Amino acid sequence: MGVLTGKVALVTGGNGGIGLAMASALSGAGATIAIVGRDLEKNAAALQILAQPDVPAPISVAGDMVEETSVHETLAQVVSEFGGLDILVNNVGSNDRKLPQDYSLAEWNWLITANLTSAFLVSQAAYPLLCSRGGGKIVNIGSMLSIFGSAMSAPYSAAKGGVVQMTKSLAQAWAGDNIQVNAILPGWIDTDLTVRAKQQIPGLHDRILARTPAGRWGRPEDVGGAALFLCSPAADFITGVSLPVDGGFSSSG
Repeated sequence: MGVLTGKVALVTGGNGGIGLAMASALSGAGATIAIVGRDLEKNAAALQILAQPDVPAPISVAGDMVEETSVHETLAQVVSEFGGLDILVNNVGSNDRKLPQDYSLAEWNWLITANLTSAFLVSQAAYPLLCSRGGGKIVNIGSMLSIFGSAMSAPYSAAKGGVVQMTKSLAQAWAGDNIQVNAILPGWIDTDLTVRAKQQIPGLHDRILARTPAGRWGRPEDVGGAALFLCSPAADFITGVSLPVDGGFSSSG
């Protein structure tokens, strides 16, 4: 408790699911939180969850993290409100499940932008802010599809694979600035998105349980714990790592 007291954290896509769980974990450790989300109603509900005694009230920003001007405006708002930035969690993303031959080029480009380019844009904009604080943490959210292919998600898989390589590159580039850059690769986590996947893919629930040594689906707070570790001083000598949070799924079979 209190390990992140005095730190300012920005969590994109922080108004629900894994994003909100990560923001909650950081808030519970004393960090001051800003979230980015396009749904104003979800933002308001998330802020109530994130509020902590003796910590500045969290804020939400309805920024567009695939648009460069909006990214810079969002970060400027965080700095104006809280005076700086110490932690960035890049969690914004999108998917559209179909076979490779059925994607248009516009759909491919959008999914690469939403899942990879966005994380680069926000990280690039955050870099001078973290430097001005003497360093900081960036956590990029990948996927199990950073490791495995998917017949129904070729552009998403390509983008999430790119997140791993981008994470390594940023880690190497910015280590001298005392900025640690790591990624989390969530496995099958029980969220609204995976509820839809269960509905679309017959037998998915049982197949996931059979392959997961932990014997259960993940919970959003499982990812929150990993984010808290990577954003804490305990991970000051860890950079360029992509950490599966999957109950052993990626080590099985």
